[in-house]
Formats: sequence, C-alpha cells, structure tokens
Amino acid sequence: MDELYRDDHMVIVNKPAGVSVHKGWDAAPVNLVKLVRNLMKRRVHPVHRLDRPTSGALVFAFDGETAGMLQDHFREKTIEKRYLALVRGVTEEGGVVDHPIPRKPKGERVDAVTHYRRLAVALDRYSLVEARPETGRLHQIRRHMKHLSHPLICDTRYGDGRENDKFRHEFGLWRLALHAASIRFRHPHTGVPVDIQAPLPDDLRVPLERIGFVAGDYALA
Repeated sequence: MDELYRDDHMVIVNKPAGVSVHKGWDAAPVNLVKLVRNLMKRRVHPVHRLDRPTSGALVFAFDGETAGMLQDHFREKTIEKRYLALVRGVTEEGGVVDHPIPRKPKGERVDAVTHYRRLAVALDRYSLVEARPETGRLHQIRRHMKHLSHPLICDTRYGDGRENDKFRHEFGLWRLALHAASIRFRHPHTGVPVDIQAPLPDDLRVPLERIGFVAGDYALA
C-alpha cells in the first residue's frame, strides 16, 4: 500500500483492491483502517469509503476535527474524485447519468449523478472510461454503467459473467476494473489546493496493457 500524501492533519493512501476500509460482516483479519493505523502509529479516521473490490486514493484524517471538515466538503460537493473504469462495449464519447439508486441495500432510491468520458477503445468492444460521481451512493459508478448497458469488467455483482471469465483467463484480470485515480480538494485548514493522483496498481495496469491500452490512455482531465 503506497502513501500518496501526508501532512500534520491527514494521509492519503493508494488502497489495494480486495481490502475493506472497515471491519466488515466477514470479520476479515485485515482492514484498511487497521493497516493505516499501524503504518502511521496513531489513530486515523477514514473520511470516505471505497468498495472492497475498488482500488485507489483514500483519505484518512488524524483527528476528528479534520475528519469532520473534510466530510463537510464531501457533503458540499467541493471534493472532486475521478475514477478509471473498464467497461463492456463502446460508450458514447461522454455524458451524464442521472438515475436514482438506493442509498443503502434495499433502501429508498435517491438522486445519483455521474459524469463520464470515454478515454480509449480496445479490441473494438471495450471502453476505458473516466467517471466523476457528483453524488456518493452505494455502488454508484457500477450501477450507472450497468444502467447504460456498459457494465464494468470483472464486476461479479452487476457485470457480464461471460466477459468476466474471459478477462480472468485470457488477460489475467481477477479484480474489479475500477480505480479511484485522483482526488482534488482545498485543504480544510490552509485552503491550499490538494491534487493527488493514484497510480494504477499492477493487477489492473498489466491486464489493460494486454488488451491494447497504453499509459497515455489513462490521462485524466
């Protein structure tokens, strides 16, 4: 797990896929809160969440005041997160998905908005997409891309089982093709812009290269 940024108030890490942020129902012995706490040798407060199968930039505050200030920024939509996703099919060049989804499992549907932009196409049937969620709902990007009939590759919940099997055995992709590639916000104490890029981990980068994507395709706006 790489450390992307640290100061007296917070740390931003590059979360690996397959690790939960908090201790979950499965009582897994390892979670990210525990890992980061041990790495920092101090108490940490996760400011937001990423799904267990998703990798990428994740912010932890060192104190409750900073955590609260950053969470206020999330509620006010002044923090911008951008994701890289590999999806089935050739998407439109870009667009906005405005489609309500549940806030929590079996909960009532609430407003959810995701902006997306196609970055590149491989094998004439797969798109590398930049997704920018305006809201932060449960599995939002995964649900919204499925709503467009462009499910994420290796998404065992919302994806295409045959495509998932193909990518596992032909291209070595054994994880969800979703990565939180960048996060931008103003520092809650200083107001200085913080703009962090999270490099693609090898377990996603290598399969992308095997199907024909190159490093320049990963560039975000």
